Amino acid sequence: MLNRILNHIEELLVTFLMGAATVIIFISVMHRYLSGYDIPGLQDWLLSLNVGWAQELCIIMFVWMAKFGAAYGVRTGIHVGVDVLINRLGDRMRAKFIIFGLLAGATFTGIVASLGAHFVWENGAHYAIFNALGMAGGDLYEGPTTPDLEWPTWIVYSAIPLGSSLMCFRFLQVTWGFIKTGELPHHDHGHVDGLDEEVPVDVDVYGMDDNLHMHDLKHKPLGEDGKKGGKQ
Repeated sequence: MLNRILNHIEELLVTFLMGAATVIIFISVMHRYLSGYDIPGLQDWLLSLNVGWAQELCIIMFVWMAKFGAAYGVRTGIHVGVDVLINRLGDRMRAKFIIFGLLAGATFTGIVASLGAHFVWENGAHYAIFNALGMAGGDLYEGPTTPDLEWPTWIVYSAIPLGSSLMCFRFLQVTWGFIKTGELPHHDHGHVDGLDEEVPVDVDVYGMDDNLHMHDLKHKPLGEDGKKGGKQ
């Protein structure tokens, strides 16, 4: 149940960030484009709007999307890997290499999450949390803010420990699943959701039964009475 909730949160977060960033970029481009037209009233109103923060916000959103999207990729097997050599090994040796690779990924992302958490903590999170709890934190480092949005940078950098921690968990989850079932998550890069698979027609379109005409799949042959579908 908890894992299902985490999956939904992960997917919704990536989807929201991608969609919102696309809308913000579109609005920013249209604002810049339409502001160049000398349209009475509209141009003055557009120039009065400040959308200089749009680029910075989109960069932040794409960073968060990339970190959590990477964790989603581990869970679904969407990451591209070079496994030509591994697939030539025997089943037992191949399984050992796969487990080693997954645990190496978990170790690496775990280290990044730990170092990222320490950086975020010292970059202003310590100060913000202590002030929010009403504790004395006058000698703590407040941390810088972003240039346009003026957000505390520790909030932006929190994508590193949070996303890397989730990615580490996904590596461990996939490792445990592989040990139990011997299967890895697989993603078909050629599959498009929403498109039904075509049912193959077992007809040789180039076959010429009468040695003259190919099969016509769109029209039925004429019968003796001159009507389609009639008696041949």
